Amino acid sequence: MITKVEGIIINTSDYSESSKILNILTKEYGIIGVIAKGCRRLKSELRMVSEKLIYGSFNLYYKEGKISTLISVDVINNFKEIRKDIIKISYASFLLELAQQVYKQNQHPEVYDLLINSLTKIDEGFDPMVITNIVELKYLDYLGVTPILDCCASCSKTNSIVSISVLKGGYVCSNCRTTEPLVSEKTIKMIRMFYYVDVSKISKIDISDKVKKEVNHFLDQYYSEYTGLYLKSKEFLKNLYEIS
Repeated sequence: MITKVEGIIINTSDYSESSKILNILTKEYGIIGVIAKGCRRLKSELRMVSEKLIYGSFNLYYKEGKISTLISVDVINNFKEIRKDIIKISYASFLLELAQQVYKQNQHPEVYDLLINSLTKIDEGFDPMVITNIVELKYLDYLGVTPILDCCASCSKTNSIVSISVLKGGYVCSNCRTTEPLVSEKTIKMIRMFYYVDVSKISKIDISDKVKKEVNHFLDQYYSEYTGLYLKSKEFLKNLYEIS
């Protein structure tokens, strides 16, 4: 029986001389393994739709708990603009790997929706670092380690917030600040906005480089401290920015 499944290819591996195994994050069945037989042949109809970052409706011989077989794909979005740019591809690869790791720990459907919405925004031309940071912050909910962003993490006061601390787990007020560096008021406001914004409804991003770097630096450190995730694609991103 043929089953139609919405999903996105998060990674692939070669199988035999002409086929691939696709790992697809799906809305309905979670992460499934699918064999695309003969897709590496030049004339295969599956060749162009058996790549990482293909988002579509996959027509499968679906086998629960086993490797399913790909028949065809109705592509919803191949993220053409992302594929043209090494920076965008790097962020997209990180988001795919991050979504896979988060989903393994929490099978909430929002993990999937956030991934699709964020890739769509990057493909539309929105700043990939900002979009990625928004998703990273929201994913912390599903990892059970959300920072405190509504008040001081130490005393719970809501006024005079002057910094954000990885070790204290969130915002820090002027009275509780010890060794934490001061961050700009815009950074403090922006992190909270990132947490509450609906990615799919973003229509404009206007953030200074200083604020972007402060937010990104905090999230890098926070993930390192609390999530236990090590993502190769994140290391590649860091190296890419050091080179550029």
